[in-house]
Order: sequence, then C-alpha cells, then structure tokens
Amino acid sequence: MKPIHLLATVVLGFAGSAYAADKHDHGHEHTSLHGGIVTEVKDMDYEFVAKPDRLQLHLRDHGKAVDVSKAGAKVTLLAGTEKQEVELKPAGDKLEAVGTFKVAAGTKAIALVSFPGKPAATARFVLK
Repeated sequence: MKPIHLLATVVLGFAGSAYAADKHDHGHEHTSLHGGIVTEVKDMDYEFVAKPDRLQLHLRDHGKAVDVSKAGAKVTLLAGTEKQEVELKPAGDKLEAVGTFKVAAGTKAIALVSFPGKPAATARFVLK
C-alpha cells in the first residue's frame, strides 16, 4: 500500500469512528422524564409534552435541567391542513403554554427555542 493510501485509510477510519461516537456515545440517555417525546439538537435534549390544554418543553444538557428563566419558544403545531402557533414562556424548570391545542397522533410540532445572546435552535417532533 502506498504511504498516501495508508494515510487516507487511517484518517477516514478515525473520522468514521469520531462520527459514530458523536451520534449517541456521550454519557446520557435520551429518555422521556416527563411523558413526552425527546429529540436531541446540538447535544441538548428537548422533551415536548403535548396535552389538549397544555404544552411543555423541558430542556436538558447532558442529562441536567437547563435554566429556562430567560428563554422563550415558539411552537408551530401542524395537524393535517391546520396550523397553530403558540408562544411558550418560562414556568419553573420548563417552557409552557396553557390553552386549547390540537395534539392528535401524527401532529407535527416545530419548536424554535431562543436564549438571549445565542442563536435559536429548532427542535422537531411528531406526536404519537
């Protein structure tokens, strides 16, 4: 094997290992702690709890609750041809909205979460 081919093989081997390790090998589980749906965006877990009268978004960084006292979120619910936009505000250790929401199975939820001085993050969910 030529030295350049050997180098390329070694580099690609490490790159593949790093990518695989980054996917889910970071010391915490992505399990629901509040009965919602969990997704990961940029090493942060977003758990969306959707009930007909309440929407909640819990944030965890490596398994630890995130301070959301200065955060906000806008959630867009898409159910068939219907669209509902809801603003979530800090409520203790979560972001929350109270009202009337269409949260049937198959409803898609897109949460745009913002913290002061940081770029907004988008988390996507499909309700079960």
